[in-house]
Amino acid sequence: MLKIGITGNIASGKSAVQNILESLGYKVFDADKSAHELLSKSQKVLDTFGTNSREILAGTVFSDKRKLKQLEDILHPLIKDAMLKFFSDNCGQSLVFASVPLLFEAGFDKFVDKIIFISAPYQMRLNRLIQRNGYDENYARLRLESQLSEDVKIPKSDFVIVNDGDLNLLRQKTKECLKLLL
Repeated sequence: MLKIGITGNIASGKSAVQNILESLGYKVFDADKSAHELLSKSQKVLDTFGTNSREILAGTVFSDKRKLKQLEDILHPLIKDAMLKFFSDNCGQSLVFASVPLLFEAGFDKFVDKIIFISAPYQMRLNRLIQRNGYDENYARLRLESQLSEDVKIPKSDFVIVNDGDLNLLRQKTKECLKLLL
């Protein structure tokens, strides 16, 4: 079984690539979904931050790196365990994917065989965050700048899909990348 990590900075198009892969019949672990489920159930998060609300926590942790690290220290080991269980549960597949926005930051890159990085221009990602999430520009920039830059992540990746067009173009680029993996 080949384990492929999908990563990219916020609003780059990871979810769109994930949806494309799933529509083609591939199994994809969604770290964001796992994080949301774990967050809502975590007594340790509730005890530490006084809330399990994603919206309230986001406002707190993205303006305070120390608090962000605290939250990641609680959630990352749980997400890692869920991802490894997903790999184990799908060991009969020849190819499985793990969509993990913080693949490098969390050290999860060591659990995958190949990495696909989804890249998109900064201004496009900023506009997506403002439109999709309803963020004001300052908060959207804060979210964008909370992650390692693409310049750090791209050299560590095996494949790069540049998401700078429409969904049809992204589907085509994803299928081209798949051909290189098979």
